[in-house]
Amino acid sequence: MDQYGQPLFESKFLDPQYLYQQEAGFFQGIWNFIQAEDTVDGYNTILFILGAFFLTIIFYALVRVVEIRKKEEAHLHHEMQEYAHHHKEKEKQMAEDEGISKNERWRQVLRLLFSASPNDWRLAIIEADSMLEDLLGQQGYRGLNLGEKLKSAGEQGFTQLNSAWQAHIARNRIAHEGSIFELSHHEAKRLIAIYEDIFRQYGYI
Repeated sequence: MDQYGQPLFESKFLDPQYLYQQEAGFFQGIWNFIQAEDTVDGYNTILFILGAFFLTIIFYALVRVVEIRKKEEAHLHHEMQEYAHHHKEKEKQMAEDEGISKNERWRQVLRLLFSASPNDWRLAIIEADSMLEDLLGQQGYRGLNLGEKLKSAGEQGFTQLNSAWQAHIARNRIAHEGSIFELSHHEAKRLIAIYEDIFRQYGYI
């Protein structure tokens, strides 16, 4: 027997019809709750809030995408302008170099001289000094290095000996002191001008 004193096999909890009615009543209650006006209004309010929230997120994302695209386009445009300007300046410099001299080593000296880097200015002076050593060798001045060739040139009446020594001494300081040796762009141009005068005198450039 169950707790109500009824035989267990006659319990209503084993009655399919009773169970069906209970189950149907349960789901009917849920359905009535869902269909209730207050519940529907609550759902509509929640859906409206969620819709507004997601629309705001979507709108913000679209605005950010547009802003990023504009920034990317502006950056790309700037990069293209910079590249075009650099390429134009490079072509202009090369054209000027061609007009100045057919000597490729001298054109390289000028490219280094007109660089924005002080290290390039130092390299320009070192290269010009090496060119001077080659020139004096071609002119028959003997010596194991430029210093010895300048001494030989002085004994034979080399007209620009003092200027050549001045530039060569600066070159030696650059070679030994490196970046410690302070070199202004104005001084670098002055030293290169000394080499240029000598080279032009001998038709070397």
